[in-house]
Amino acid sequence: MPAADFVTGKEAFFRDDEIIVSKTDLKGYITYANDVFLNIAGYTEREVLGQPHSLIRHPQMPRCVFKLLWDTITAGGEIFAYVLNRCKNGDHYWVFAHVTPSRDAAGEIIGYHSNRRVPDRRILEGTIIPLYATLRNKEESFANRKEGMNAAFGDITELLQGKGVAYDEFIATL
Repeated sequence: MPAADFVTGKEAFFRDDEIIVSKTDLKGYITYANDVFLNIAGYTEREVLGQPHSLIRHPQMPRCVFKLLWDTITAGGEIFAYVLNRCKNGDHYWVFAHVTPSRDAAGEIIGYHSNRRVPDRRILEGTIIPLYATLRNKEESFANRKEGMNAAFGDITELLQGKGVAYDEFIATL
């Protein structure tokens, strides 16, 4: 398993016709990963099952975006988001993720399901990468990581309120 901050700066890619799929339990531990996930991330199924999904978290991904994601799905909503992930070897890859709760027959949330597609490079480079850099800078300006995340979360919340949209609508209109 890679060190939490090991990155190579090299980007990995998957094909437009591929979909990365994973499922987690309520606490975010991986219960399923398809071959596309395993291939791009560079892990075996044995290495990922039962591990926290944060196994592929890239250290340059703003924590406040994950807070937004988790707040949304634990409340029963779905979310679309651009996410920067890290491969086992330290390379990285971008995805356009759709994350939804999984429910049992009684409608209770029993886990989460994520489909990830190749992201739009124009949106990534024109909006997402600069926005995420700003959010990371805010997070890193605080000695306390939680305070930094909350401050950046406040910034993204303010941005959305200023535009009069929810996060999904913001992403959909990019």
